[in-house]
Amino acid sequence: MFFRTSIKILILTIISIFIIGGTVAFFYKPTYAVSLNGELIGYTSNKSELQNKINKYMEGETEEGIAFRQIDSLPEYKLCLLKKDYELNDDEIYAKVTESGTQYYKYYAITDEKKEKYYVATFEEAESVVKKLKDKDSVNKNDIGIVEKYDTKTKEFTSVETCVSKLYEARPKVVYVATASSGNVSGTSSQKVNIGISLIQPLSGIITSRFGSRESIRSSAHRGLDIATSTGTPIKAAASGTVVAAGYSGSYGKMVRISHGNGVETLYAHCSVLNVSTGQAVTQGQVIAKVGTTGNVTGPHLHFEVRKNGVILNPQNYVY
Repeated sequence: MFFRTSIKILILTIISIFIIGGTVAFFYKPTYAVSLNGELIGYTSNKSELQNKINKYMEGETEEGIAFRQIDSLPEYKLCLLKKDYELNDDEIYAKVTESGTQYYKYYAITDEKKEKYYVATFEEAESVVKKLKDKDSVNKNDIGIVEKYDTKTKEFTSVETCVSKLYEARPKVVYVATASSGNVSGTSSQKVNIGISLIQPLSGIITSRFGSRESIRSSAHRGLDIATSTGTPIKAAASGTVVAAGYSGSYGKMVRISHGNGVETLYAHCSVLNVSTGQAVTQGQVIAKVGTTGNVTGPHLHFEVRKNGVILNPQNYVY
């Protein structure tokens, strides 16, 4: 008797479940309630499809040139039952989620000595600029770099050819001269080239002979700068470095030659006293000698030279 009663109850329970389930299925459908920052903003039946659309928006796939987009917060989904006649609003949910989005553009900066000069849209264009400058053997070819940039605003892009034209630095024309020398000198150049350091004036005085000038006391163009002042005036190192020569050298008289690294040297000639010796490290502004009249001179003065990789440059491109 008990067994029959239990069977009847079980059957009635199953029938009830089917009736209730059928009624719910007839009037309701499973869906997802979507919330943003705790606020209900709508319903969607396909959570994956909606979220994929939002992900593509953030990844910048919906518009060319956009690197990515950042939105304040992502939606939250909760499974629920919704009446079948209730209208879903995926588009409104998408618009609500993305309305606060900030888009970032990706581009490339062409740098010279780590300073941003021009901008291009693609890495291929940036590489092309660098390659063309190397092919043309531009003086600054090793200083050119590429930096990947992201910004909320687009930049004004420059064509590859314009970048190359603006950045290209021709190598200085070298005029070979046959004069007395100190150290390994190949020639002179009046063009200004980047020596990579800042120089200070070794002393104050009156410029009596400029770079490249021709006078009766010389057999060729002047290779330095003559600054006249009184005998014994202190001469300062134009930049920090190492003394590579200090002593008497033909028409230079008593002279000091300092290496500043990367092929850059300065030379101080016609000194009366030398305060440094070969191999000694000196700092910018340190007194290294005193003005004199040794060597081929007509009066007390400093003969000052600036050199880069064995080429003598015009000192007035850097000091005075």
